[in-house]
Amino acid sequence: MPFISLLYFRTAAVFLLVGILMGLQMAATHDHSTLAAHAHVNLLGWVTPALFAGYFALNPSQAERRLARVQYGVYVAGVVLMGPMLYLMLRGRPELEPVVVFSALLVFAGAILFAVIAFTGPARVSAPRVAAE
Repeated sequence: MPFISLLYFRTAAVFLLVGILMGLQMAATHDHSTLAAHAHVNLLGWVTPALFAGYFALNPSQAERRLARVQYGVYVAGVVLMGPMLYLMLRGRPELEPVVVFSALLVFAGAILFAVIAFTGPARVSAPRVAAE
């Protein structure tokens, strides 16, 4: 497995645990005011990196590109910043909204970089083999 895939899977696992802890905290306190932060951590921090990991595992030549490492850094920095800042903003710190917006732009930039990687990959894809009967 390419290193970037392993890194993305491990990152996703950390965000999974954080998302579960956020959900447990909401359930224990019956305070769901931070539901949006919980959803962002789960979708952007757990699901999306796991999908990135799968793509890079299936496309090792793409995983070895320097752009893949840059994309990882930009995307993960955005999610790491967004999670706690969105949580705090929803808990009554509206002055953090510009930081949340900035982190969302980082996440978007990471998604754009991933699209560039996906669309500038190998131009030739082999067709699946059909077993002879």
